Amino acid sequence: MKKLFLASSFQDVADLLPDFEKNLKGKTITFIPTASIVETVNFYVKSGRKTLEDMGLMVDELEISTASAEEITSKLKQNDYIYVTGGNTFFLLQEMKRTGTDQLIKEEVNSGKLYIGESAGAIVASADIEYAKGMDSIDEAPNLESFEALGLVDFYPVPHYNNPPFQVASKKIIDTYSSTLKLSPISNQEAILVNNEEIKVKTSQLHS
Repeated sequence: MKKLFLASSFQDVADLLPDFEKNLKGKTITFIPTASIVETVNFYVKSGRKTLEDMGLMVDELEISTASAEEITSKLKQNDYIYVTGGNTFFLLQEMKRTGTDQLIKEEVNSGKLYIGESAGAIVASADIEYAKGMDSIDEAPNLESFEALGLVDFYPVPHYNNPPFQVASKKIIDTYSSTLKLSPISNQEAILVNNEEIKVKTSQLHS
């Protein structure tokens, strides 16, 4: 049983979550903002957190670049869901690998725990993040030795498709990799819902 909710901008598609995962109220979600800490623009972290709280979820922050191994293990294993925010995909993967968070997340998601990935958090769910070079700076991850990512899905999310300021970057990714990778472009108003083998792209009604 595998459940993933992959988005470009969580606050813009949050209305799709309660249908996808019932009984959210009172559940605890491990909230990983790590990708955002090397970015100057990070308003989405606060808005994502507030959106989760408004749904009745308990948000338990886990900043993996500074957390102890014990804290990382206990929060990922004990809490009900996992949420990974946007930011720099390469820095995020570097810290996931360095701390072993990548393996823990894989185990938890493969055993049925819901994974919510926003932007960079969606990209790392793919098998390899090299294609994101056109969107994020690799300079933020000097110690990243491999682009091999979580491999939770067999496709490659391209977030912010046709949305500013990423119109050019997302189009370039599609032009460069569409012949070699199974790309799945999503706008800020769309989310990819993975329920075992069933994969759907849904559009939020918040903006219609």
